[in-house]
Amino acid sequence: MFQLGKTIVSEEIIENDFVCNLNACKGACCVDGNAGAPLEDHETEILVDIFNVIKPFLRSEGIAAIEDQGAFVKGEDGEWETTLVNNSECAYVVYADDNTAKCGIEEAYNQGAVLWKKPVSCHMYPVRVREYSELTAVNYHKWQICNTACALGEELKVPVYKFVKEALIRKFGEDWYEELEQIAVEHSKS
Repeated sequence: MFQLGKTIVSEEIIENDFVCNLNACKGACCVDGNAGAPLEDHETEILVDIFNVIKPFLRSEGIAAIEDQGAFVKGEDGEWETTLVNNSECAYVVYADDNTAKCGIEEAYNQGAVLWKKPVSCHMYPVRVREYSELTAVNYHKWQICNTACALGEELKVPVYKFVKEALIRKFGEDWYEELEQIAVEHSKS
């Protein structure tokens, strides 16, 4: 672990490789698990505000779950998360013709319907962030369903932090990311 500003960062995000391999996993991270995607407080307001705009991009099951439970829910850990369909897949999931799970919010964003891409936790995955009173922990989340992403990242030689560069900048800013890159370069020399 190393400190970068008000964050404590795991070396695993610079030591491990990762590139999503949707052809292999079919977006399992949006479907598997026992909780929705973590949400920041301000993101809950965004989900409520954009719901009617993104509704045409969502599946009927997702719309029904959101209309029944709300645009977001409080998880068992007391944190905000995306709503689930039948305690399974994220309510914002849509499926491509090849049955790959994709984000309906991101589809709306890609088509210019909304300006918000998706929850930052989804955008940063496999990096997970945990807020504490004094510091923010930035960690690498290992999940078996991402083994093919680790293999592809290793083959392409793309470290986790480079794979999620845009998301890390979105969350922590350009200066923070530039410092992270410098630390990664120094770390690779040791």
